Parts: sequence; structure tokens; C-alpha cells
Amino acid sequence: MDYEILRLIWWALLGILLIGFAIMDGFDLGTAILSPLLGKTDLERRVILNTVGPVWEGNQVWFILGGGAIFAAFPALYAASFSGFYLAMFLVLVTLILRPGGFKYRSKVEASAWRTFWDWALFAGGLVPSLVFGVAFGNLFLGVPFSYDSDLRFHSDITLFSLLNPFALLVGLVSLSMLVLHGASWLNLKTEGVIQARARSVMPIAAAAFIALFVLAGVWLTQIGAYHITSAIAGDGPSNPLLKTVSVSDGNWFANFGVQPLLWISPLLAIAAAGLAVLARRTPMLAFLCTALVPAGTIATAGFALFPFLLPSSSDPNASLTLWDASSSKLTLEVMLGAVVIFLPIVLAYTAWVYRVLRGPVRGEDISNSKTAY
Repeated sequence: MDYEILRLIWWALLGILLIGFAIMDGFDLGTAILSPLLGKTDLERRVILNTVGPVWEGNQVWFILGGGAIFAAFPALYAASFSGFYLAMFLVLVTLILRPGGFKYRSKVEASAWRTFWDWALFAGGLVPSLVFGVAFGNLFLGVPFSYDSDLRFHSDITLFSLLNPFALLVGLVSLSMLVLHGASWLNLKTEGVIQARARSVMPIAAAAFIALFVLAGVWLTQIGAYHITSAIAGDGPSNPLLKTVSVSDGNWFANFGVQPLLWISPLLAIAAAGLAVLARRTPMLAFLCTALVPAGTIATAGFALFPFLLPSSSDPNASLTLWDASSSKLTLEVMLGAVVIFLPIVLAYTAWVYRVLRGPVRGEDISNSKTAY
């Protein structure tokens, strides 16, 4: 297969894996955020946790797949992002580590203080990653300060506080509201009675917040300097980011949408799906499918706007990483594509089977009579 086509395929697969992570792990992050807010009693909080308790570890597979795909398909991106965003990644990992403790140990002790601690630990384990992942995406549009010397040694001036700029925080709030909406939709699907009613009441608020913040971020994006390659693009050239020239212009991040108007479907899908989820919230499965389309449209919008950039550099635009110069070798991409063709359908089939087995709402009486419930 042509090297250029392979790079495009892996760019698309990376986007699919990120969307898979946002959909599959997104609803349990949103559920963890909502748990101490919607659960007014210990039993109600246990019901909420048991909607995701059996599946959250499996959902993490998408997070691992995404990180593994970046490591193997775009090693330069993996090295730059995991080095430059080290403190942000460390913060995410610390809060993610709280999640297994919360799920496994919360109900082992009946003391109120013990359970309250783990409730808020799970809250942090949902809130921080949801916000930080959005902040990371926001910084992609601004560019981050890194460069390469003539020997391709990486140099970075990225700090945690430099990442927490106003636009990136706005995108972080877009991510947070999106996943809260998805989590509320999941609880609407998997619970009954007062918890379901509370989840339904959250959905219009989360959807309105998402739509407003998403549109505001889009308007703001038209005022941010955009990166574009000014030299010839060698789609099958060597993976050396210093072999191109890049300039920064004003308000051009939506240039790809002007060239291919069909790309506007992605932001319209995100907005329409959020609105339809609210209208369909009394049909829980339809509402959940709608909220699953929200991260799909949102991430696709970001990917199409950034294309072909993966990680722009604000300090040395010519060192920006693109899918054309940050990928692995042609052989590596071919071998990995073969593995994806074999194993991704297995993962999807197993996931579908698990959710079919676990279909139906979680009820308080089921938890009270179960020794294995969370």
C-alpha cells in the first residue's frame, strides 16, 4: 500500500480511537462526576456506581489503544506530547488511579466518612481527565512551545501553567459539558425512578452549556492564528519535521471546511445530536445514541480543522508535527494495520456482547441483595 495512503489511514484510525475513548470511557467519567451530585443517599450512589462498575475497566481499553496507536504509528507525536505535557499527564494519571480504589473499596467499609471520601475521589477522577483532555485539544490550536535541533533532539518550554490559558480552558469546559451530558444520558438509560428523573433534568442544562461553549470556541477559533504548510508536501517522504516550512496566519483554522464544505457536517452533527438527546430523553436508548454522536462530531471537527497538523509548535512553526512527517516507517504502519484488521473487530464484538449481557436498568433492590455489587 502507498505510504501516503497508509499515513492517511492511520490519521483516521487515531481519530476513530479517540472517538471510541470519548464515547466508551466518556460516559463513565461523566457518571463519576454526577454520582455525588445526583445520589442523595448511599444506596442511590451505589446504584449510580453500579451502572458503570462492571464496564469501566473494559472501557479503558480505548484509552490504552489510543496511547498505543500514537506510540507505534506516530512516535514523534508520542515523544513530544508525553514529554511536553508531562505534568498534565501525571495529573490525569493520579486522578485516574483514584478510580479503581473508589470502585473496589468504597463499599467495603460502611463508615459514612469513608464512603464520602471515595465518592469525591471518583468525582475528581471524572472531572480532572474530562477537563485536561479538553485543555490539551485547545492548546493544539494555539501551538505549544517546542523545537528540534539539527540532530532532531527535542527541546520544550511547555509548562503546566502555560497550558492553562483562556482558550484552552474554554475547550476544557466544552469537553467537560460534553461528557457530563453523556454521563447523564447513560444514567437516564440505566436507572429508574428519582435517579433517572434527576439525570433527565441535568441533560438540558449540560446540552445547553455544551452548545453555547462549542459555538463560542468556534467563534474564538476564527480569531486565532492558524498554521499552514507553505512548502511542497511530500506525502511519502521521510519522517523529518524539519524538511518543511510553516507559516501562521489569522483566522484560517476553518480553511479545510472551505475547501470541503461537507466537513461542516461534523460540527452540525455535534450540535444537533446534543439538542436531539434532550428532546429524546424519554426514549433513553435513542437519547444515549444521540449523546454518543456528540463527541464523535466534536472530535471530528477538531481533527478536520487541524489537518494535517498533529502538534503545531508556537516557538518554531517549521518544527510542527504533521501526519506526513511524524509517522513510523511504511512497514510498521502496514504490520499495525494488519493487526487492527484482525483484532479491532474482536474488541468490538466482545464489547457488544458484554453490553448485551448487562442490558437493563440497575435497581436498588438488586444491589441490596447482591454480595458482588459495588
